[in-house]
Amino acid sequence: MAIDRVNLATVEKMWRREVEAAHTYKLLAEREHDPKRREILLRLAEQEDKHAARWAERIELATGRRPDAKEVERGLSWFQRMGDPSIVLHRLEQEETKAEAEYDQLMRRLSDPADRKIAEDAMLEERDHAVVLRALAGGALPTPRSTLDTILRRERWHVRGSGWIGDAIYGVNDGLGAVFGIVSGMAGYTGGSEVVLAAGLAGTLASALSMGAGAYLSSKSQREVYESEVSRERMEIEEDPHEEMLELELFYQLKGFSAEESRGMAERMQKEPKQFLRALVHEELGLSEETFPNPWRSMVSASVSTAIGGFIPIIPFFFTVGMPAVIASFIISTIAHFAVGASKSLVTMRSWWASGAEMTMVGILEAAITYGLGLAFAGHQPPV
Repeated sequence: MAIDRVNLATVEKMWRREVEAAHTYKLLAEREHDPKRREILLRLAEQEDKHAARWAERIELATGRRPDAKEVERGLSWFQRMGDPSIVLHRLEQEETKAEAEYDQLMRRLSDPADRKIAEDAMLEERDHAVVLRALAGGALPTPRSTLDTILRRERWHVRGSGWIGDAIYGVNDGLGAVFGIVSGMAGYTGGSEVVLAAGLAGTLASALSMGAGAYLSSKSQREVYESEVSRERMEIEEDPHEEMLELELFYQLKGFSAEESRGMAERMQKEPKQFLRALVHEELGLSEETFPNPWRSMVSASVSTAIGGFIPIIPFFFTVGMPAVIASFIISTIAHFAVGASKSLVTMRSWWASGAEMTMVGILEAAITYGLGLAFAGHQPPV
């Protein structure tokens, strides 16, 4: 039985969309360097070609002519041919989601069982395609969730791979750099009077409290984000377990496993609800509960290490003032900069002497600039 002419325009629209999607997948596959991603894109293209072929047969029965896919392919926009792959994938995901909704509406109007079967099969596959595309796009476009996660990742206290050693090094580095700048500036402005000690102590305290508060809030926010994402994933599993299993399966494929291996692992994981939930959160967001720092421990570590670093430049001013104190502060701060820079090699795996020399140059440049500014201000108004 041929498709009724009432729905012919809608079916032709669906055929055109399937042809466009298939050709776009093929274009993306040609530009893809990762063989696994290329394989997935070609598989999507093959499925879309099958949908288009089945609709083309129904259109031919209704009109007596078979639509020409080449005409649609030639009309593809430059964006689909040359646009950034991640953005193209994101738009394709939107189109697949839209197509699923349109197929659902079309099924309510179709009376022929053959047409309804084609639409039903295509609708289910479009839903799966949207999941695949979301994973392939890798969250390239910002969302509220990914934006917050990006902000958290920029905080050094969010990076836990190096543990407390990395925390301590970064804390000393911040305290030393900030207070050394304050001491140098005030030394240039006052000539090394007792005011430098007061300014240095105030700077040390402010830096330590600021870094401690930042470490606490960042660690606490990370856990809150994790708990929120766990709740969201749990709801998605309850609403559509098939889609979530397909998503996990695709993540395994992108890691290098075959389609059969990925499906087997995802199915086994789905039998353990808690592990299934944790795996989805980890694969989709890169979050794992085991990596979370204790907020209070992070705060103490940040505060103490920052205070230690900030205390170094002001040590000479406890015993003397004037240029002797300024020179002594410069010497011990420069040595401390090299030591802190060299110790970064424990975290960064860079050469210790290169890292130390780089940090020393930064410290000297910082001291020169702030000392010069202090002298400049001193030349325009008398010291307090």
